[in-house]
Amino acid sequence: MSKGRILVVDDDPQIRRVMRVALVAQGFEVRDTRSAEQAFELLEHEKFDLVLLDINLPGMGGLEVCRNVRATSDAAIIMLTVRDTEKDKVEALDSGADDFVTKPFSTPELLARIRAALRRVPLPAEGGPHLIRLEEVDIDLVQRHIVVRGKTVRLTPKEFDLLHYLVTHPNAPLTHLRLLQAVWGPDYGNEVEYLRTFINQLRKKIEKNPAKPKYILTEPWVGYRFELP
Repeated sequence: MSKGRILVVDDDPQIRRVMRVALVAQGFEVRDTRSAEQAFELLEHEKFDLVLLDINLPGMGGLEVCRNVRATSDAAIIMLTVRDTEKDKVEALDSGADDFVTKPFSTPELLARIRAALRRVPLPAEGGPHLIRLEEVDIDLVQRHIVVRGKTVRLTPKEFDLLHYLVTHPNAPLTHLRLLQAVWGPDYGNEVEYLRTFINQLRKKIEKNPAKPKYILTEPWVGYRFELP
């Protein structure tokens, strides 16, 4: 039984071949392509759970490809790059990626990142809230659906998972470590720039004034808190 469908987008045939062999051995269905144009065509006709996307593609760059994929697809996206600065990570995450892996990487590291990207925050236990209604925001945790001021708003999978965890643990400071491990997984903890980027994106999507948030509040030097009336 397939663990999921993955699309590998990289112009290096050796990297595509190595990743295909490793991922198929782990039970994933894999398609691969060398260009943005071929990737868009595959994504238009097939459904994928995750896209492994090289940031340095020929022609249309990986960041632009990521933005285009994210506009129409809910697949998880992991960016592959040779650069490892905080600026590079933030650019990738801002473009809609869920995670970021630096080349060269080991197969176990890549598999761990894939598992983290595909993991989902579990639904509340029976009796827990499945629909969160705020003054101008409705969040359906079961359907993974959000309406802000009467309009449906699309969140990336990880944006929704982060919001999900925040709203189901309201009115208390949540540390960076706790949020990273709850949403991304136990191997995470130091990637504070991930949280900073995703929190900024969430504020832009649900807060009336993102510069003065009403719901998603910063706890200086600690983490974040969701203010639930």
